[in-house]
Amino acid sequence: MVRVHVIASPEEFLAACDVISQGTGPIAIDAERASGFTYSQRAYLIQVHRREAGTFLFDPPAIGDMSELFRHNHTEEWVLHAASQDLACLREVGISPQRIFDTELSARLLGLDRVGLGSVIEELLGVHLAKEHSAADWSTRPLPEPWLTYAAQDVELLVDLRDEIEKLLIESNKLSWAHEEFQATLDKPEKIISTEPWRKISGLHTLRSPRQLAIARALWNARDVVAQTKDISPGRLIPDSSIVAASKRTFSTKGELASCKEFNGRASRSMLDVWWEAVRAGTADENLPVMRIPSDTIPPPRAWADKRPDALERLNAAKEKLSARAVELSMPTENLLTPSILRELAWAPPSTVTVVSVSAGLKKLGARPWQIAETCALISNAFVEADQKLNLEPQESS
Repeated sequence: MVRVHVIASPEEFLAACDVISQGTGPIAIDAERASGFTYSQRAYLIQVHRREAGTFLFDPPAIGDMSELFRHNHTEEWVLHAASQDLACLREVGISPQRIFDTELSARLLGLDRVGLGSVIEELLGVHLAKEHSAADWSTRPLPEPWLTYAAQDVELLVDLRDEIEKLLIESNKLSWAHEEFQATLDKPEKIISTEPWRKISGLHTLRSPRQLAIARALWNARDVVAQTKDISPGRLIPDSSIVAASKRTFSTKGELASCKEFNGRASRSMLDVWWEAVRAGTADENLPVMRIPSDTIPPPRAWADKRPDALERLNAAKEKLSARAVELSMPTENLLTPSILRELAWAPPSTVTVVSVSAGLKKLGARPWQIAETCALISNAFVEADQKLNLEPQESS
């Protein structure tokens, strides 16, 4: 029987923690956010299931600190589907798993065609889960009963799924690989916060002057302040396209901004005073941003043909070999080796390419031991062959 009662008080939460700690086996956990609706990425519902304990739905905003749930069960394995999406919001409320089993990541290693939770459960357990509420606004209060039923179902079969997947990982000799991937997910550092986040405005590259950038920056900052204050997704106020459109034009009055058809969005007119003040501030700003900020990251491969044809030759040769090996292992190439790692290594290979030096390079860039074992010889051979090919290319006559 699905429990759709939402636990929203600290007292009821602590009682539930005691019940969960008396259950058996791994703990299934999932979190529902309100991406696209709210500014924050916090969890608005956390679902937990454990055998011999049952299913529990928690309201994190109402409960606050949930670290007691972790303290009661800190040595247990926690089962998640796509853990990298939920770990941050779980840690935010004090739930910091030390051991996990990621069913989505495991499905990728097994080479399943579809790795969404509903698809994997249907393929491996033969149970169909309706996913009609996956993109709902989970900050809604009270949460509708059908949403709660849906949320409970997300964790009730997760431990059964974990057990079935573990069998398949053992059969395919990939269980140790999966555990390395799980640990890498736990150890992954938090994203570095950009000092100029406004530069991620979609379409910013179409602006042609520092003044236009200054206006875009002012509008982005104004939108961000409002979004944080109201806890609403910035794009639900005005989209990036409106910021770009307003930055390209010259407006003499607030009315001219209001009459700009390209400046739209739900709050484009209701908060016109805010946007107009931002446009004025950007127009008068004497601290103009630079058009391009220096970067020590390597350029995208599409630019390598002119700048570094040797690196492109190494990259393509290695990609071909890794793709073939991924087919043999029945998994996506990107799970065999993270594409960014291969790009970094092709751009700046060891001075002397050997299996040992490539292995060291892969380790330094963050590849897991199993990935290094499966790819270092392939990459080494590919790099050597690519360099030989370039050296054998006939030179153009002068």
